[in-house]
Amino acid sequence: MKALVLIGGFGTRLRPVTYSVPKQLIPLAGRPMLYHVLDLLPTDIEEAVLATGYKAEMIDAYVRAHPLPFPVRTVPEAEPLGTGGGMRNAGEGMSDPFYLLNSDVIAQVDLRDVRARFDRLGGAGVMTLAEVEDVRPYGVAALGPDDRITGFVEKPEPEAAPSRWINAGVAIWRRSVLDRIPPGRALSFEREVVPGLLADGVFGYRLTGYWDDAGTPERLLRSQRLLFGDDRGRIGTLPAGAEGTGPVATMEGATGRGAEFGRWVTLGPHSFVGPDAHVEDSILMDGVRVEAGAWVVGSILGPRTTVRAGHRVEGQVTGEAAEL
Repeated sequence: MKALVLIGGFGTRLRPVTYSVPKQLIPLAGRPMLYHVLDLLPTDIEEAVLATGYKAEMIDAYVRAHPLPFPVRTVPEAEPLGTGGGMRNAGEGMSDPFYLLNSDVIAQVDLRDVRARFDRLGGAGVMTLAEVEDVRPYGVAALGPDDRITGFVEKPEPEAAPSRWINAGVAIWRRSVLDRIPPGRALSFEREVVPGLLADGVFGYRLTGYWDDAGTPERLLRSQRLLFGDDRGRIGTLPAGAEGTGPVATMEGATGRGAEFGRWVTLGPHSFVGPDAHVEDSILMDGVRVEAGAWVVGSILGPRTTVRAGHRVEGQVTGEAAEL
């Protein structure tokens, strides 16, 4: 099998950090978000094709410099095409069936088991479903026998929702579904194509592990906590000479001698945390400097941000080279 990974959108809910870095390259628990998504794929997969848009050249350069156990190829789009248009644009030569993954989903799912359900039930595809309390931001599945999906309600009020099971952004589809997508124009696969596939049989696969949509600052940090809890982060000892509880994912060249670290911290490459500084529940990207005695809590600091000595930063998202 091959996999098609959707990497569209501008990451607007994560601005200003995404002005300089695509959200898929923001590190969570010591690895880019995209790599946690690709980790879900079986290692014997033939190829992963990344349907890229915003800052496609940065994603292409990163995957070339950091190879995975299977081939990865990027197919950029000249203009935003939505999920459906992006699939059609990058879908040439796709396997039958193929995996489809959203690039901002942090989940615990066995794709071999999803494939087994597809093989058993047939039809056009199998979509994973996550149960959530607040259905309003999502497309909600109406389910029949064998969890056959009989309809979708987009962003309903809770009292109008047919269930609490939402599209979880991981699926298996027959290659023929790509032919149902009109070429050369932008459209939503979920809203404009999937309803026409339901008559052919689309089945749900209910996730029992964790799931999160890492599209906002709050969810991004929550996703990092999930990954640390699942031991999917690069959990090592604290930086040399540091104190605290951790877990801390310390990336190449990061230092924190004399600093104190609470739980759930990523120290990006060549980041620096000074003596008597305190960092917890945060992501520090490439080259961030937290000077002596400063505090950083619940924040995402973009590349080369500086937190001045003694300052306290809480709940902040910064762009490149910010000064706080």
